[in-house]
Amino acid sequence: MTAFILMSGAHTDGLVWEETAAQLRESGAEVHPVTLTGMGERRRPAEPETDLETHVQELVRLIDEVDAPDVVLVGHCYGVYPAYGAADRRPERVARIVCLDTGLPQDGEPALNLVPDEAVRERLLQRAEQAEDDGWLLPPPTVEEWQRWGSVAGVPGDALERLTRRAAPQPSATLTQPLRLSGAVAEVATTGVLCTASGPGIALIESLVQLGDPRLTALVDPRVSFFELDTGHWPMLSVPGELADVLLRAAAGEGHRLTAPEDKQPSHLRHFLLDVPERPRERVGRVDLYLPDADGPRPAVVFVHGGPIPPGTQPTPRDWPTFVGYGRYVAGLGAVGVTLDHRLHDLGDYGRAAEDVAEAVELVRADPRVDADRVALWFVSAGGLLSADWLATPPPWLRCVAATYPILAPLPNWGLVEDRFRPTTAVRTAGRLPIVLSRVELEFPELAATVAEFVAAAEDCGANLEIIDVPLAHHGFETTDHTEQTRDAVKHAVRSVLGHLKI
Repeated sequence: MTAFILMSGAHTDGLVWEETAAQLRESGAEVHPVTLTGMGERRRPAEPETDLETHVQELVRLIDEVDAPDVVLVGHCYGVYPAYGAADRRPERVARIVCLDTGLPQDGEPALNLVPDEAVRERLLQRAEQAEDDGWLLPPPTVEEWQRWGSVAGVPGDALERLTRRAAPQPSATLTQPLRLSGAVAEVATTGVLCTASGPGIALIESLVQLGDPRLTALVDPRVSFFELDTGHWPMLSVPGELADVLLRAAAGEGHRLTAPEDKQPSHLRHFLLDVPERPRERVGRVDLYLPDADGPRPAVVFVHGGPIPPGTQPTPRDWPTFVGYGRYVAGLGAVGVTLDHRLHDLGDYGRAAEDVAEAVELVRADPRVDADRVALWFVSAGGLLSADWLATPPPWLRCVAATYPILAPLPNWGLVEDRFRPTTAVRTAGRLPIVLSRVELEFPELAATVAEFVAAAEDCGANLEIIDVPLAHHGFETTDHTEQTRDAVKHAVRSVLGHLKI
């Protein structure tokens, strides 16, 4: 028999699992929905000293009391932290950890990092620092605030009201105390259940693995599996039966396994889809300039890569075939092609990356070979969020903004991204600034949703938007999909941008 131990997220208790737990029991499983000290309607009284370690120890004691040979720990949101802490103490007793719409905790990381909304996170920290009265208790969200903790897609209204009614103040130290792991938990099998209305799905994560991101190496371990649920952050409330089925399959060792890159050359380092001749290239700090054959100042196109890109990645984006290809291509057509390396190493780095882009633009405009009054900015992939500043208040010298397979709104679980980086909002003040959007047919659904949101906002406000649809093309098609349609789409986009620069 398998015993499922179910840990809920912050402010909630075992009651949140009612329907899922009932269906697991019907299958013959032993089920223990956990109510930790200080959490939820049925909470045990907490003290200011109640912290993450308190919850880890409570869970360890429960594991020791369970007789079933296979123990599966299911951690939802905050619940994954005590789950990992307890599994690290009892790795021989835990058959599998299921991370339900949450990431894999790391040693030394506090659970507060899970809160997706930066404003909420800062408010909780401020509250936790209050020494007087009950400052150590963090108030639960209101009905309207749950969305800021994770997507409530699919949750019935009465279930959301019930969640709010049962929620309790959370002892602050449970969120601020760093998780301590010895490393033993690394030997425990893991399953990630991805809720696609709340964040990325399997295909997007697999694409990042194929890019060779070293931070994701652990995900290709055969002991790691994945499932998807087409719902928001609260599947036990929105799809309890489907969740129960997934948990049973996870316990049986099922699920999608990610694979390591098939060859030593990641897809983003393959050949550019156009055969473009070399051009003179000058490197100034983080900026490269591809120079046209021309006398006098020429317009410039600045290409902005996506990310996050791990620190130390080699080659850096400006040396990737896509950006080298674009830089050479526009230089061959009479404009200065500009590529740069900005410091988007993590989701919290958008502010720093925006500063790098602004600095690069000023460097380019100050170059005597550049017509400072004729500049276009071209954003790629997750670099699309960096377009927001320029769309919100376009300077007179900015003649065009282009975006290729962009992300144009933070994904629901990208809470570290500042509110300012929302092109779907910024486009409403872009005026008549030309926007050239290249949209791929085979985009990841979660990314396509941000493009659709942007297009709807642009149409609603009458923005000057041109859409170039790229048939049968994937995200990053310049080095993976070498077809006549993709080549034509690149040529079309470049002609449009250069047309707005009067070339």
